[in-house]
Amino acid sequence: MTAAVVTQALTKRFDRFTAVDGVTFSVPRGAIFGFLGPNGSGKTTTIRMLLGLLKPTSGTATVAGYDCVRQTAEIRRRAGYMSQRFSLYNDLTVGENLNFYGRTYGVPRSRFAERKAAVLQMAGLQGRERELTGNLAGGWKQRLALGAAILHEPEIVILDEPTAGVDPVSRRQFWELLYGLAQGGATIFVTTHYMDEAEQCQQLAFIHRGRIIAEGSPAEIKAGQMRGEVLEIECRPTEVALPVLKGLEGLDEIALYGTRIHVVADRVAEQMPRIGQALAAAGVTTGEMLVIPPSLEDVFISRIR
Repeated sequence: MTAAVVTQALTKRFDRFTAVDGVTFSVPRGAIFGFLGPNGSGKTTTIRMLLGLLKPTSGTATVAGYDCVRQTAEIRRRAGYMSQRFSLYNDLTVGENLNFYGRTYGVPRSRFAERKAAVLQMAGLQGRERELTGNLAGGWKQRLALGAAILHEPEIVILDEPTAGVDPVSRRQFWELLYGLAQGGATIFVTTHYMDEAEQCQQLAFIHRGRIIAEGSPAEIKAGQMRGEVLEIECRPTEVALPVLKGLEGLDEIALYGTRIHVVADRVAEQMPRIGQALAAAGVTTGEMLVIPPSLEDVFISRIR
């Protein structure tokens, strides 16, 4: 079976600036695929090329088996898109927005009433069709935007930072909706910079400065793509410990994780004695120091370095 999305050396340049640089990946049908990277890494530019909104400088891409340059109309029939910024009309009601997008996506009249009811139920907005969209809280707006994107029952749903700025409870509820869509057979392509959301994806690709720096399942990435080992240190006060650790040679990365500090280095267990001595000399009280499996965030920082 053809993959839902395939890119091969996909590149986009704007004058002398290369926004996407030789990106190659594939997304299995029915998978939840996470496309991760910081702001400005090339995520949105890649999506715009997949949807036929930008022409690549070089390379190729297909969505649902259709070429992203020559067959954009076919892609738009088969893909739903939710943009990074809220894209519905705040001065229209919930129902009016769905009516508009139903016409935009070409949902047949004979099918529209059923699809509209299904979307309202999925989003938990039954009975609120006459409410102005601008009056909805952020989490409800995101649900409505997702509903508008799937009115035409697309094979592939492409979501660009769908939970940015949304509270944690609404983020979790939104992801429950995505699970339901994936269980129904849709392919989910989602960009995010939240590592907890990345853990919920079946396949991932990390992009940084336009290039793919890691890919695979979350387990594969954490098991095989980490440079160095991770030492987790319980200590206080951390504001004293951090500059002490950053002053030690041979430590690649030092970062605060809640009330603990993660140190990344080669053969980090061998360096524990000198780390402990340096912290004690600075008056830092040290508890457990454990070599732990890396998190996705650890791997991402490591790959960037």
